[in-house]
Amino acid sequence: MTATTDGSAGAVPPRAPAATEITIAAPGPTDPPAPPAGAGGLIDRGLIGRRLADGAGPTGPAATDRADPADGPAGSTAAAAERATARAVEHLLAQQDPEGWWKGDLETNVTMDAEDLLLRQFLGVQDPKTLEAAARHIRAEQREDSTWAGFYGGPGELSTTIEAYLALRLAGDAVDAPHMASAAAWVRSRGGIAAARVFTRIWLALFGWWKWDDLPELPPELIFLPKWVPLNIYDFGCWARQTIVPLTVVSAVRPVRPAPFGLDELHTDPARPNPPQRKAAATSWDGLFQRLDQALHAYRKVTLRPLRRAALRSCARWIVERQENDGCWGGIQPPAVYSVIALHLMGYDLDHPVLRAGLESLDRFAVWREDGSRMIEACQSPVWDTCLATIALADAGLRPDHPALVKAADWMLDEEIVRSGDWAVQRPRLQPGGWAFEFHNDNYPDIDDTAEVVLALRRVAHPDPARVDAAVERAVRWNLGMQCRNGGWGAFDADNTSRFPNRLPFCDFGEVIDPPSADVTAHVVEMLALTGKAQDAGTRRGIEWLLAEQEANGAWFGRWGVNHIYGTGSAVPALVAAGIPASHPAVRRAVGWLESVQNDDGGWGEDLRSYPDPEWIGHGVSTPSQTAWALLALLSAGERDGKAVERGVGWLVAEQRKDGSWDEPYFTGTGFPWDFSINYHLYRMVFPLTALGRYLHGEPFADELRQVR
Repeated sequence: MTATTDGSAGAVPPRAPAATEITIAAPGPTDPPAPPAGAGGLIDRGLIGRRLADGAGPTGPAATDRADPADGPAGSTAAAAERATARAVEHLLAQQDPEGWWKGDLETNVTMDAEDLLLRQFLGVQDPKTLEAAARHIRAEQREDSTWAGFYGGPGELSTTIEAYLALRLAGDAVDAPHMASAAAWVRSRGGIAAARVFTRIWLALFGWWKWDDLPELPPELIFLPKWVPLNIYDFGCWARQTIVPLTVVSAVRPVRPAPFGLDELHTDPARPNPPQRKAAATSWDGLFQRLDQALHAYRKVTLRPLRRAALRSCARWIVERQENDGCWGGIQPPAVYSVIALHLMGYDLDHPVLRAGLESLDRFAVWREDGSRMIEACQSPVWDTCLATIALADAGLRPDHPALVKAADWMLDEEIVRSGDWAVQRPRLQPGGWAFEFHNDNYPDIDDTAEVVLALRRVAHPDPARVDAAVERAVRWNLGMQCRNGGWGAFDADNTSRFPNRLPFCDFGEVIDPPSADVTAHVVEMLALTGKAQDAGTRRGIEWLLAEQEANGAWFGRWGVNHIYGTGSAVPALVAAGIPASHPAVRRAVGWLESVQNDDGGWGEDLRSYPDPEWIGHGVSTPSQTAWALLALLSAGERDGKAVERGVGWLVAEQRKDGSWDEPYFTGTGFPWDFSINYHLYRMVFPLTALGRYLHGEPFADELRQVR
């Protein structure tokens, strides 16, 4: 199930008849693979067990729902791959919206659902249907140990568990119900509310469950800091900036709504809910910023009221100016939630056009499922999904002028952003021309989407080539202009590399800056090579940066996908496309690393725990998307006839479902490394199809790239 054309709740009906429904017999208990030696914790068996009971195995569909690789004429791996590719093409074509786009569900964790309910409680717009539907989803995600995790198969996470518990209390679940009592006991055993992250405690402070004085101070006067002063709002990544500005309003006003119940059961000692903690040494960075926060608390008591009022008005104006045409902010749920709260505190009533549009946009993040549950997406990914689907279908052999590809290209061309945004603070003279990730996010086009859209458009034989050429030219110019000083590319901003924001006590959750990453840089380099700029000075600097970022084991870190398999699967094809020979030592080291971490079943997988724990790097349950990333790197490195590729393709073929899709419960997308993880539901389709297509048809544009070089 996914959202409707305008992103509202509902399901997009398939354009082709669905595959015949198959009754699946649940297999017996299956243990997931143990972590590598020395890795902490086991993959959660509770949620896996529930999926098994529903008929899905730990690495894919139940055997009775898998396509038979031997269906059709007997033959080689290539013959089986051809049949699998044909099934996958048919399935993916059926998912295209009539307007031309694709969008899979974007699954994160239940904090999105809990915070949506808390927002409704704060605004006084809670309704029983939404409350029960969200609670149904949250209950279904609870692990067997009564906790909630940040990702499928992951360990219990304290703040997620607290917010989920709180949401179920709002829904009427009794404190002494077994699933609630055991969850509360687990929270207490981990330090209680006092040990939760700042964002969780802000939500609690809104209802008097936590003291505002016991939270880091965020003065709205930050809005006045010029960009050359450390900790100005443009020192933060765009996603953090959009959240912090409204939170400065909330922090200044410190609202408290009546609490519908107490939460003493979540404190280790209700008489002392926030035990005093020892400060770090004053000579350390942590100690310095702790004392800065102490000074900001003192500043609050002496701030000039006219200055504070002016700062609040400026923040409100900044927020309103960045509201998108659909009513949202940045196309992502967290900034939208805090922006609604901030503007409401500034006097905007719920019927004001700004707030009415904002609340309506939040409803579009809801995915209503057939069982009556309701899941909130943190974001929606139509541009990203559409360009990846276009690449997959083209590389799988769909003819370049196929109506589906032309329609997708038309939709992407219509989504081009040709107005300025916050990125221009660092690049004021750069002309716009790029794409965002979401349906509506004109303030924040991103470099990664722009590169991939160009790669997609260049695969389509469009009836108006001049229109495509003009859009591509603008995109290439914009991406080159967004290159950072060190030669790499970040996702949204240039040179967003200050290390000060991450030091703030407030910023204890997720990445808040946007430095260059190997995966984004690789996609830009690949795009530049394809558009004839392999010898451009900017491209060569990007290549040098990528080569310097290769780790000792031969892999690259994955910032926006899990993890080293994603980084390596992005970097190797880009380097080869840009003229680095497959015999280059960097490419050979990458090939050797990928071969060394291939699973016994022939696939590849990397657990999210590889972010905090190096023992997990390259290790995890095989998944379709990660297997495809490894194959894309190996194929570009000239390893098509190697044993690793044959086994990887064989795994993809064997794991394919009869309807042409793959099952992938594991999260392979990254929002913030380790802290916020994503399951892009279309990844399980587009990347395996791309890999199979390149296995069958070779590297796209290989001849053209050779001529350019």
